[in-house]
Amino acid sequence: MNTTNLFKIAFKAIASNKLRSFLTALGIIIGVASVIAMLAIGQGSKRSIRKQISEMGSNMIMIHPGADMRGGVRQNADDMQTLKLADYESIRDDSHYLSAVSPTVDCRGQFINGNNNTPSTVYGVNEDYLTIRQLKVEDGDFFTEQDIKTAAKVCVLGKTVVDNLFPDGSAPVGKVIRFNTIPFRVVGVLKSKGYNSMGMDQDDLALVPYTTVMKRILAITYLQGINCSAITEGATDQAIDEITSILRKNHKLKDATETTEADQDDFTIRSQEEIASMMNSTMDLLTILLGSVAGISLVVGGIGIMNIMYVSVSERTKEIGLRMSVGARGIDILSQFLIEAAILSIVGGLIGVCLGIGSAYVIKAVANMPVFIQWWSIVMSFGVCTFIGIFFGWYPAKKAANMDPIEAIRYE
Repeated sequence: MNTTNLFKIAFKAIASNKLRSFLTALGIIIGVASVIAMLAIGQGSKRSIRKQISEMGSNMIMIHPGADMRGGVRQNADDMQTLKLADYESIRDDSHYLSAVSPTVDCRGQFINGNNNTPSTVYGVNEDYLTIRQLKVEDGDFFTEQDIKTAAKVCVLGKTVVDNLFPDGSAPVGKVIRFNTIPFRVVGVLKSKGYNSMGMDQDDLALVPYTTVMKRILAITYLQGINCSAITEGATDQAIDEITSILRKNHKLKDATETTEADQDDFTIRSQEEIASMMNSTMDLLTILLGSVAGISLVVGGIGIMNIMYVSVSERTKEIGLRMSVGARGIDILSQFLIEAAILSIVGGLIGVCLGIGSAYVIKAVANMPVFIQWWSIVMSFGVCTFIGIFFGWYPAKKAANMDPIEAIRYE
């Protein structure tokens, strides 16, 4: 029996039981659509997080005081005073892998403008902070190096603070507002960046000269952190090693010798690359989990095909016997039922691919979730569904091919 006739017989058998064939393929359709949609959501979320981390400064390196042991008790890192202005100056002057360096000190309090007020955070920084955090001044100007030297009471406001202090839409630049009891003149407004992937409002802040925060607000002589930007993402590791060497030398920390152990760092260094890597690992795990859960429905669909093929073999036992009695070989019967299973899987897979792609875009539009469909997810899900259909259709087809023609004809 030639292949063309086998396909004709398979199509005729499927067409004679349209509803049953559709319900059989439905498991494959749902499985393929689920896999494509879930992987699209996982990949979309991963790309969205990477983009937001990049917008925060993909080359950014953050230096903070490290926790210390005193009297056998580990101290809170926030209470440590191990970072000084001298450390910032050494890193700025001696580093070769950094393009920008800014000291950071911050304080939370209440901003007041007439009858309007809002809680927010003041960040004491320098001009390099804009480059490091990829911020832009939308209106007005940033404070100058002279403002830093004189600890001037000037500030650059984020969009959220502006909206809360100037609800009438008036221009804030040039106005004098208060932070707690200290007056500040607004010299600029930052361009809005919105919320980041952690749900934090990136516009709820004010930037002022770091000397102003240290002298006029907190009255401290140490830094709470130092932010840097590596010259390239690839140079981040070299920059971290260089910063570590500079700080250990400044803090007179001893290296390991043959007889003594090395002093522990009294600072911690984190990079955006490290954070991005951690987030990517988490999202990859989540994507695998989503894909695995959706893949279960593919297996269920395959079991459905096997079940229906068993029923089909039982219903057509006499037909099988008659065909074998007039010369049909076992391989012809096997091929016939395998072709039926493959057609159900392939058609179901094609419908599932279309439904999965459509579902992904519907989710994006309705739920406002980031989605990204990769071609390999379509090829993989379609290939798996075809394999599952043939795999689960093999045993019923083999059973039909091994029937005794005489017993099959006599089957009631």
